Amino acid sequence: MPRVKRGFKARQRRKKILKAARGFRGGHSKLYKTAYITLSRARQYAYRDRRTKKRDFRQLWIIRINAAARDNGLSYSTFMGGLQKAGIEINRKMLSEMAIHDPKAFAELASAVR
Repeated sequence: MPRVKRGFKARQRRKKILKAARGFRGGHSKLYKTAYITLSRARQYAYRDRRTKKRDFRQLWIIRINAAARDNGLSYSTFMGGLQKAGIEINRKMLSEMAIHDPKAFAELASAVR
């Protein structure tokens, strides 16, 4: 059987990995083997954390809403339950933004909930 050199395609594949690994420190961006391992791990973390980010932000919004609701003499659960009964549909992200940047409007919502 004739010998196969694989020059072009192999080089192309390695260059693609090394290009994706730019910005990694030391050999992780210079050496193909370590770059490949590091990149595959980085991609696993990125995939996992795209899902985790959604949970983390929802958790943060709830903490902020709870703090603002307690400033207005309500617990988080009674505040959210009251919003639902009053038919006020505002998502948690907007409620947390309101709690930070516009406390007066949040206080009005809290009084409407009572």
